[in-house]
Amino acid sequence: MAVIHVLDKHTAELIAAGEVVERPSSVVKELVENAIDAGSTAITVEITRGGVESIVVSDNGSGIEAEYISTAFIRHATSKIAAEEDLNSIQTLGFRGGAGQHLGCLPGGTADPDRGG
Repeated sequence: MAVIHVLDKHTAELIAAGEVVERPSSVVKELVENAIDAGSTAITVEITRGGVESIVVSDNGSGIEAEYISTAFIRHATSKIAAEEDLNSIQTLGFRGGAGQHLGCLPGGTADPDRGG
């Protein structure tokens, strides 16, 4: 499993991450990208009331260890890069550290690393 760490401010500022959740689809996009990056071969998206009531993304990827869940909700926290130099060799979709923050901005946003996978 990958270690999740918080990027230094300089590296984070080099990434134009699009911080604001403009619509529920941006949350789905971030979570599906992370599921793909985690090696998922099956991804299920459940949306209730257009994503206003709930968005559930389940997958069979490698996931996040429980000890890193709280870190994943911090702005610019990511397991994909650690420093500015890593920006030159990104090979994943969800490298910016946006999914956790998107979840964290939503009322009732949660992450369950054991559910469905």
